[in-house]
Amino acid sequence: MRRHTTLKIGGPADAYIEARDTNMLVAIVQWCLAEGIPMTTVGGGSNLLVRDGGIRGVVIATRALRNLERVRDNVVVVDAGVSTGKLLSSVTKWELGGLEFLGGVPGSVGGGLVMNAGTYLGEFKDVTTSVRSLRLTDGETVTRTNEECKFVYRGSALPVDEVVLSATLTLWPRPLAEIKEVVAGLRARRKEREPKGANNAGSVFKNPEGDYAGRLIESVGLKGTRVGAAECSPAHANWFVNHGDAKAADMLALVAEAKAKVLAEHGVELVLEWKCIGED
Repeated sequence: MRRHTTLKIGGPADAYIEARDTNMLVAIVQWCLAEGIPMTTVGGGSNLLVRDGGIRGVVIATRALRNLERVRDNVVVVDAGVSTGKLLSSVTKWELGGLEFLGGVPGSVGGGLVMNAGTYLGEFKDVTTSVRSLRLTDGETVTRTNEECKFVYRGSALPVDEVVLSATLTLWPRPLAEIKEVVAGLRARRKEREPKGANNAGSVFKNPEGDYAGRLIESVGLKGTRVGAAECSPAHANWFVNHGDAKAADMLALVAEAKAKVLAEHGVELVLEWKCIGED
């Protein structure tokens, strides 16, 4: 699975399939249900840590679901596998605002919806009208409104036993020059803060209310700390990087150390933003 995550970490899956369209995805799920085979779904792998023991059963990837359509003036329907960068560039050409917060944010739309990805400029909950997903329990599709998704800071109520297929987004007209200026500013800000030259999976922990995870981790002296080839980045303490051959166990040891020290010194319990799957 290291081939399919931005951290470049993860043990083997029994089988890995990229569904080329929604019909194929439904067929795979229904076959697995009929055969009693466990299923795990993944998107672009940008916020994902796969444990060293890998994953039993079939891993189903949605990254090939890439339909993106402007269905009405301000309304866009986007598949789960479309990258956040592709989505932003497309709506920018259409002079539609509302997604400027995606500037520099990695990953795919499906994962972004599940975790309500965003920045200080906004998040998916601000523009999402509805989300269509597939239940892994019976192979049926379900559509939820924004309210039913119950988006919260870096999370949602989208069930773990479902896989996102697509979303309908409602945006608004905005001049091309304005969008580009805002996005360029956000990308420049992220470029200054983010580590370079090593594999990563974005922010490790959610920011606690009224504070920043990076500040707390830095304050307990963890910047630059290594476990094997896993490091708490000297550039930003809330980014853990893989210098080449780090194991999931190394990353999880750093996670545990950061949580323990911040809790001991600040009384704050850090909450993991990464999604961890697989066996030890």
